[in-house]
Amino acid sequence: MKEKLTIVKVGGAVVEDEVQLAQLLNDFSAIEGRKVLVHGGGRRATQVAAQLGIESKMVNGRRITDADMLHVVTMVYGGLVNKNLVARLQSNGVNALGLTGADIDVIRSHKRPLKDGIDFGYVGDVDRADGRMLSWLIEEGITPVMAPLTHDGQGNILNTNADTIASETAKALAPYYDVTLIFSFEKKGVLRNPDDDDSVIPTITHTDFIKYKADGTISGGMLPKIENALSAIDAGVSRVIITLATAIDGEHGTVIK
Repeated sequence: MKEKLTIVKVGGAVVEDEVQLAQLLNDFSAIEGRKVLVHGGGRRATQVAAQLGIESKMVNGRRITDADMLHVVTMVYGGLVNKNLVARLQSNGVNALGLTGADIDVIRSHKRPLKDGIDFGYVGDVDRADGRMLSWLIEEGITPVMAPLTHDGQGNILNTNADTIASETAKALAPYYDVTLIFSFEKKGVLRNPDDDDSVIPTITHTDFIKYKADGTISGGMLPKIENALSAIDAGVSRVIITLATAIDGEHGTVIK
């Protein structure tokens, strides 16, 4: 019987909210057994870019990453956000190790080709994640803290959606563990009405997703989140939940099936 492993992905909005972040880190630290934290940081990157006079461009919830923006996200994701999270987990007694995909070659990707005429720039689509190496770290008592950056094996860092990092990490670890993947963010789950925080959709299947995407119930940044959640389920991840950052106990939110 496989040991249980919990992967929690925390979004950039939560990273920017000290109250939510503090509770999430405390709750994450209290999770028994093996665990991994995956973080975003898009809002912080947008703020830093604006301070540097660099415009942020998004298409369907995904960031366009030109050379200047690549410098920003590498600094913010791989440095500022990642290392602060690691330091705070250490203060909670969690022996954390911050990683980008380039570190120990843990996630390799290729530069996204033109899609529907859109050049996403230095954005990576994942080719593989090394579950064996991650499981070795985890079995040594280390909690990986994954930044949303990958590499192409040719010396180039690539910006990669944090939900994709979480999904690919979960898929890579599924052969070794009974994996629960929790996408935590500032809402109680996937909402039928974005203006009603209590309109949580309890479950979403592939069929549901097609319907909600077509009628506009699900749009923007929620699209890649659910696409990645469904991909994880298809690849053998036991459970995927989208929920509030202050409710990572897995008892609330939207369950992806």
